[in-house]
Amino acid sequence: MATSEDTVESTTTPVRERPSVLRGQGPAVAVVAVGGAIGAVARYAAGLGWETGPSAFPWTTLLVNVVGCAVIGVFLVAIAEGRPAHPLLRPFFGTGVLGGFTTFSTYAVDVRRLLVAGRPGPGLAYLGLTLVGALGAVWAAAALTRRVIRRGGAR
Repeated sequence: MATSEDTVESTTTPVRERPSVLRGQGPAVAVVAVGGAIGAVARYAAGLGWETGPSAFPWTTLLVNVVGCAVIGVFLVAIAEGRPAHPLLRPFFGTGVLGGFTTFSTYAVDVRRLLVAGRPGPGLAYLGLTLVGALGAVWAAAALTRRVIRRGGAR
């Protein structure tokens, strides 16, 4: 005689295994990791080259983030509107190198550090300068790159 457990097992639909999210993503994951390492080393080198003390204004981080944003403005316009690029270039350079180079987590820590140190003026200035500088850098670099690409295509 069949028990209730036997009945449940025989009437349920077998569960299909979901495909792995990373299936086929090995090359992209690898280039992001390599690019991230390169970007992080470049950011670390910038910090060594232009050290700032614990209570000093974080000029190095501000500069790294603004430069990184300008480079991403150039890069994304160049690969989207310029010459075709290898499919792994965007994850390598855009996500990996520039993601490892720019450091918005350090930006948040630096703002907090300045506020805790009783320096709300520099903390708020840094907060605003980074936001305006980063967005302005992306916009200006993208606009300039579009102009250069159009001029080159008109020849």
